[in-house]
Amino acid sequence: MSSMILLARLKDTLGLRRNIVVMLAATLLLGMGEELWVRFVPKYLEVLGAGAWGIGAYGVLKDFLDAVYQYPGGWLADRLGRRLALVLFTVLAIIGYGVYFVAARWEWVLLGTVFVMAWSSLTLPAVFAIIGDNLPQTQRAIGFGVQSILKRVPIMLAPPLGGALIAAAGFVGGMQIGLAITIVLALVAIGIVLRYYIEKAPAGLDGMDFREIWCRLDPSLKRLLVADCVARWAEGIPKVFIVLYVMNVLQLGAFDFGWLTSAQMLTAMLIYIPIAKLADRLNRKPFVLLTFVFFALFPLVLATATSLAWVTAAFVIAGLREVGEPARKALIVDLAHATTRGRAVGMYYFVRGLVVFPASLVGGWLWTINAQLPFYVAFGVGVIAALTYAAWGTSETIQCTTQNVLPGGNQP
Repeated sequence: MSSMILLARLKDTLGLRRNIVVMLAATLLLGMGEELWVRFVPKYLEVLGAGAWGIGAYGVLKDFLDAVYQYPGGWLADRLGRRLALVLFTVLAIIGYGVYFVAARWEWVLLGTVFVMAWSSLTLPAVFAIIGDNLPQTQRAIGFGVQSILKRVPIMLAPPLGGALIAAAGFVGGMQIGLAITIVLALVAIGIVLRYYIEKAPAGLDGMDFREIWCRLDPSLKRLLVADCVARWAEGIPKVFIVLYVMNVLQLGAFDFGWLTSAQMLTAMLIYIPIAKLADRLNRKPFVLLTFVFFALFPLVLATATSLAWVTAAFVIAGLREVGEPARKALIVDLAHATTRGRAVGMYYFVRGLVVFPASLVGGWLWTINAQLPFYVAFGVGVIAALTYAAWGTSETIQCTTQNVLPGGNQP
């Protein structure tokens, strides 16, 4: 009996309500599949004949789709309900995995990316809305912390396995095995959502259009958005070239890159829960600011690394970039109106994505000049982001109330 009480308390402490558990299960399954191969896609493009501009175009396309998919994803999450939206987005992603599998030229990968991005981008507003619908304000950071851990468990475990598949079956063969596994896991995720997710809120919209949603965004949320856009430029400039820098410039192998990614994710996972608990009790701003500081430090340390120890330190710093992510995500949900939550989150990420998507193309141009240049420029941009938020970001404190969350997790 005492063990059941402890389990119940743990579930309550971590915000593990039924619909959130279903969402976490789908996230874990899709993540385990995608992370077998997704970080090797720039190298896959190179193997299929793409040059620096083609790889940069892939990064730009991903960032562009990440932008334009956000608001439709939020609209569909509000219109269809969270359950059907999750199923639809997973089906679209499966189509993309199939295109990747049969790709004979690098251009096919760009086509497949249009569908693959459905899972990570269209789904994001629905995930935010599920956490906002089912948890009170005082548990949202911990909810995002748990979600972030489950999302990053695959990033820690799968890349080394993907690297081993590539080493054993060749680059193309290893990628295809990983993609086949992903399709199977995605089908399992669809079955879980259809079987166990309970749609408690009626689907439908209130008639507000895009402009009205933007006008209703809280001014504090808009200030966070500005600083976040600058920080994501710091991330986006070198992002798609990190694997090439590690493998081509630093001469490390695919398995090495895989375990470095695992070190990054392990660092992030170790800090999520304790930091999220603090963010639910204290001011969220310091934690968000720390995230922006580490966005600046990571590219600088990687570009100046001269030994494996320093490269490892760089990836640990990359993991520390997540120190304020539960607080930032909880803050977005806190500041979004409950009746327009999916669209408000979609609006936030739509604007951020549109502003940031050219960063990879700029990174490609800088890469053609010097392999280290994208990382140094990213450091400078990251410093600007941190200073912007330090000076302009609002100090949002937590209201220790339950915000009328119903027993089933919905808000009236």
